[in-house]
Amino acid sequence: MAQMKNETAETSSGKGVFLRILSYARPYIKSMLVCFVLVLAVTALNLYRPILIGRAIDGYIEGYARPLACVSPEDADVEFDGLYLSRDENAASDRYAILVYYSENYYFVRDLTAQQAEELSALTGEDLSGASENGGTLTFPSADGRTEFTGRLLDRDELSVLRKGDHDGIIRIGIEYLIVLAVTLLCELSMVWFLQRTGQSIIFDVRQQTFEHLHTLPLRFFDTNPVGRLVTRVSNDVDSLERLFTQVIVKLFSNTVLIIGYAVVMARINFRLALLCFVFLPFIFVLTYIFRTTVRRIYRTIRTKISNLNAFLSENISGVKLIQLFVREKSKADDFKGRTTDLFRSQMKELLAFSLFRPGIAFMANFALATLVYRSGVSVLAGTLTLGTMYVFTNYIRSFFQPIEELAEQFSSLQNALASAEKIFTVLDEENTIKEPDDPYIPEKVEGRIEFRNVWFAYENEDYVLRDVSFVIEPGQKVAFVGATGAGKSSILNLIGRYYDIQKGEILIDGVDIRRYRTSDLRRAIGQVQQDVFVFTGDIKSNIRLLDESITDEQIRLAAHAVNADRFIDQLPGGYDEPVTERGSTLSAGQRQLLSFARTLAYDPRILVMDEATANIDTETEGLIQEALERLMQGRTTIMVAHRLSTIQHADNIIVLHKGRIRESGTHQELLQHNGIYKKLYELQQ
Repeated sequence: MAQMKNETAETSSGKGVFLRILSYARPYIKSMLVCFVLVLAVTALNLYRPILIGRAIDGYIEGYARPLACVSPEDADVEFDGLYLSRDENAASDRYAILVYYSENYYFVRDLTAQQAEELSALTGEDLSGASENGGTLTFPSADGRTEFTGRLLDRDELSVLRKGDHDGIIRIGIEYLIVLAVTLLCELSMVWFLQRTGQSIIFDVRQQTFEHLHTLPLRFFDTNPVGRLVTRVSNDVDSLERLFTQVIVKLFSNTVLIIGYAVVMARINFRLALLCFVFLPFIFVLTYIFRTTVRRIYRTIRTKISNLNAFLSENISGVKLIQLFVREKSKADDFKGRTTDLFRSQMKELLAFSLFRPGIAFMANFALATLVYRSGVSVLAGTLTLGTMYVFTNYIRSFFQPIEELAEQFSSLQNALASAEKIFTVLDEENTIKEPDDPYIPEKVEGRIEFRNVWFAYENEDYVLRDVSFVIEPGQKVAFVGATGAGKSSILNLIGRYYDIQKGEILIDGVDIRRYRTSDLRRAIGQVQQDVFVFTGDIKSNIRLLDESITDEQIRLAAHAVNADRFIDQLPGGYDEPVTERGSTLSAGQRQLLSFARTLAYDPRILVMDEATANIDTETEGLIQEALERLMQGRTTIMVAHRLSTIQHADNIIVLHKGRIRESGTHQELLQHNGIYKKLYELQQ
């Protein structure tokens, strides 16, 4: 059977793991599509906001330089200085006026031709270097120096009249900007809600599937995998996937759309400036690729070390009594320190990768911004680029590199999620070697006849624990297995419930091979009482019922009464509702054993399997347990394993195992007369 032998091994390619993760989103595809539509809307709105500011700068703040056409009164936007003026670029006129800004003042120049108005609208501060101001009048030459223009200084009220249209335009753009912000906020709130709800639903499904799958795996899997590691899979690793669905996937999509959107818009506004920005992209892509490859390897190592650390913690917390008994606290603390130091070093490697990557991206972004500001500033001074376009570009260049920089964080979460997903899929890919039959045999009633035919069984390879074992147990018989440690007694009990599959031979119940039964039908017919009784956190009642709501409270009380468990339950403050902790530490060994008898009787199995059920029990409690056993075994096929031979003398048949083979069988008296292995064991105990 495949095992998780190498935690650092990659289960599949990164692409394959990512696509497999995405398959969990398939039931929620509508919600995810809504999220992506909202992302597109938010992206478009984010792209539109700088354009609004640029329009306000070029159209209204810097709009004073646009020519004013002299028109008829009905077509005019404003009346000033005896003229009816319009800013409509399509207005037909043979006379124009214009505002000129010089030395922090505005001057009104009138009676211009269309060509002169266009010439003056393109004037820069450098062109006005030869201007002179005298008594509120500005005189300046044309760009070619052939014509001289004169402008009148405007006071604040006059300027307000002429720029009323610009003021109104800025207000309109401000209102539009606020509307865009409000719509963006609404879309982002909706997106977060859909993302969180969908993400939590997906994580619930993954955790549920992982937990359910773990319970379908055979005992062989749990023999080779520490509990702490498996807990890490269901808790820590699944939690690492949460951010993937609630943030990373949508962020990756939105940042990609933003980068493409900024690139397209910048190229359409000014291709040469956009090309200047794109020069830095190859360096960023190379740096990102190196970072992604490095971080994924580091994250995979970190996830492995965390799971190993959790396994260490689980083992040492469970065995704390033994550690204290042998005074090994210091050595265990040193061992833990070594493991945490190893994990610390791996996490420092992760921090080093980020400390190099993020500043590198930020440096390139700032260098690109500085280059753009210089180049566009020169173009603005030369009159080949408007101030509004420069603003849009500087805003876009910051926004253009911001999603690229954010991808670093997203790559971090993505690599973490992929590393965790690999660990989870390692568990989910474990196949249950106990295969269910294609055409199962469903018995109307299990009589309880058990037969082993030439059974060979090994836990590993061909190191056989049972060798050519054959025996028959008739319905209602009480059969005991005895032998030295390692003889194969407990293995027989595990094989009857098909917790392991045999390599050779057959095991039959009521004449039918157990491999033809569904495991649920087979195990429902078998009640197993173990030496080490596991008690779940909850109460007495829930530990008898084990979440089977078909077992009523009355049945629980009857089962407890039948096995004498009610004697201690009724004395508890809460009775059947008395809280119990994990492993039943608040109960004595005898009380836990009686509780397990009540649990088994409540399920009413036809076959009863007991593995050292009376071991480590005091004499007084043993009397109650023996009485309970008599009631429990009544009318049931019973198989017992016991080291104390005094507890099995009443058995109908005793089978003696030695090194995986049956050496003797018979009743207690018959085996004593045989003068074999059983008699030697009996005499040693006597």
